[in-house]
Amino acid sequence: MQRILGTETEFGIAARNGQPSDPVANSLQLIGHYPALPAPQAIWDYENENPLVDARGFEVDGERERPGPGYNRLLNKLLPNGGRLYVDGAHPEYSTPECTNARELVAYERAGELVMAQCLEVFNQRVGTDRLVLYKNNSDGKGNSYGYHENYLLTRAVPFGKVIQGLIPFFVTRQIYTGAGKVGAENSTPSVEYQISQRSDFFECLVDLNTMVKRPIINTRDEPHADPARFRRLHVIVGDSNMAELSTYLKVGTTAIVVQMIEEGAEIPSVELEDAVSAIKTVSRDLAIQTDLKLTGGKVISAIDLQRQYLQAAHDFFACHELTPLTKDVLVRWEMVLNKLEEDPLQLAGELDWVAKRQMILSYMDRKGCGWNDPRVSLLDLQYHDIRPEKGLFYTLERANRIERLVQPEEIAKAERLPPTGTRAYFRGACLEKFSQEMYGGSWTSILFDLGNATIKRIPLMDPFRGTRDLTSELLDGIDTAQQLLNRLASHP
Repeated sequence: MQRILGTETEFGIAARNGQPSDPVANSLQLIGHYPALPAPQAIWDYENENPLVDARGFEVDGERERPGPGYNRLLNKLLPNGGRLYVDGAHPEYSTPECTNARELVAYERAGELVMAQCLEVFNQRVGTDRLVLYKNNSDGKGNSYGYHENYLLTRAVPFGKVIQGLIPFFVTRQIYTGAGKVGAENSTPSVEYQISQRSDFFECLVDLNTMVKRPIINTRDEPHADPARFRRLHVIVGDSNMAELSTYLKVGTTAIVVQMIEEGAEIPSVELEDAVSAIKTVSRDLAIQTDLKLTGGKVISAIDLQRQYLQAAHDFFACHELTPLTKDVLVRWEMVLNKLEEDPLQLAGELDWVAKRQMILSYMDRKGCGWNDPRVSLLDLQYHDIRPEKGLFYTLERANRIERLVQPEEIAKAERLPPTGTRAYFRGACLEKFSQEMYGGSWTSILFDLGNATIKRIPLMDPFRGTRDLTSELLDGIDTAQQLLNRLASHP
């Protein structure tokens, strides 16, 4: 089965110079200033969404979000690339459209940075001052963490217990190449000068439905955004928001490979950590990546060696399965990164976020003669993630060719404007462009049209593999109204 991928990024938002600091109000105002909305009147259709269903077979008590139409329009913006711009809690958030591979996902996630940067620029110009700043990170440094979520479609036939067993050791250790880097510690964890991951301090249990408190390493939300009889969506909350493209690429690419192996019943490492919640914090603090992690039964293993076991399992699996060029590239880069991390992590200062940021800070500390507790160091940590192109320190490194690129600026700009062609996102984006005035709303699983006769017509999109350019371009060709589209659909069910 072709893999459907997507990510959701909550951006940190801060008011400057004593400006009003209500983050919800600021976030709502901010997303309303994106200049390229094709259908600003459209609502988000919550019909097929229920975040309270647990993959372990039950539904927890609580209220499902159902805002009225007016507030819905403030909360949600349908993007021309098939993605979604919205406010979640107290943060502006961007969801990529459905993608089919890790490289495509990198382009569409970076397009989200462009979307947010434009919102910020237009808003600040309108108010006449740099009132707000946005950060693509996961912590405000004051004990609050906000999320970055990955999504992987897999078949419903896979028992969720197999997913849990196969992924916990992998998630605990993959941060050695996916971590965004962090100065200090939070959430009442032991103090540290610098650590690999921004999120690891905040995980407190193995498996649960929560995403904001008592955060689990494996999230059990069973909200497939697709036909629930056929699919489940693996909702991953354990990763950092990355700036470096290779960190994002490997984070998503390696996880997709492991998910495929679990789905197809392949042999994966039969490793059980004695205390995974403690281990995820240990790995984050081990900058040399040499500490042994305790396994049940008394044995120990390093994070690198555990990742090597997953890598070897992947090599064994693809020795007798189709190996696409993109999958091969992920495997090659995965091995390269593990080798360099084992030799000397500083070799990856041009590839991985946590190494690049640490090297930048160490250089600054050496020039200024200051230590890790200097407030300027914490500011550097934050400014690395500033999404303003002229202010963000990551972008400074990138312009100086000190960070490896996988996708070019032209590809990112295209990803901001146009949807992927190989998923239902294409049909969603095409309808937004072609029938923007008639668009009443939409979601991952639907498009709603207002035909002007007090009737709302819904086109279901329950299969993420349909709605592609190949399947729908002829359907959309030569028509100008949503009614014509509905007539064609009715004559060709």
